[in-house]
Amino acid sequence: MSKIALVDDDRNILTSVSMTLEAEGFEVETYNDGQTALDAFNKKMPDMAVLDIKMPRMDGMDLLQRLRQKSTMPVIFLTSKDDEIDEVLGLRMGADDYVKKPFSQRLLVERIRALLRRQDAVETGAVGDTEETKVIERGDLRMDPLRHAVSWKGKDVSLTVTEFLLLQALAQRPGFVKSRDQLMDVAYDDQVYVDDRTIDSHIKRLRKKMRSVDDDFSAIETLYGIGYRYNEE
Repeated sequence: MSKIALVDDDRNILTSVSMTLEAEGFEVETYNDGQTALDAFNKKMPDMAVLDIKMPRMDGMDLLQRLRQKSTMPVIFLTSKDDEIDEVLGLRMGADDYVKKPFSQRLLVERIRALLRRQDAVETGAVGDTEETKVIERGDLRMDPLRHAVSWKGKDVSLTVTEFLLLQALAQRPGFVKSRDQLMDVAYDDQVYVDDRTIDSHIKRLRKKMRSVDDDFSAIETLYGIGYRYNEE
């Protein structure tokens, strides 16, 4: 049974969403502010977190930033319908997805299941012995899908599930262009719609992480209006 942490200062959302998730077979922990959630996470991490952005004591952005210092667990943001800046910033900071308020609880459940399936496939190799599970070595890059491990020039890089899948898709075929639509198919479940901006934000976050170990990292090239490609150095 997967454990989901639901963090929101709206008690109505905590109550209704937790009831829905429990009915779907999840174990749910609820918190009404970011600091309380962080204190609990420091003792034991859940399998996934669903975070509101605007909360007292510690908001969702601050909580995500602290989480990403120690964990790559999937994170979904709950955002207000007009908070486009928050959505983009959240994705750049390492969130895997976002759902706008007011939201369909069925949609939220589907996105949670999609992220957990991806996490399980990456961490356990449940997809079987395929291209998706083979170790990739491209110059200074090494990726081991079965261990969810990435290194660049021998230095480990911690990636979220979404970032890992995007880098894997690009590095599997160096020099070949992947459109945003193709990358969406790789990173997201068929039932989940995301726009181009979401993929762009993940790529920016991915580049930032690679440059944290190598300021000169430039293997991921943007082809404006077309997509992205990995250039083997």
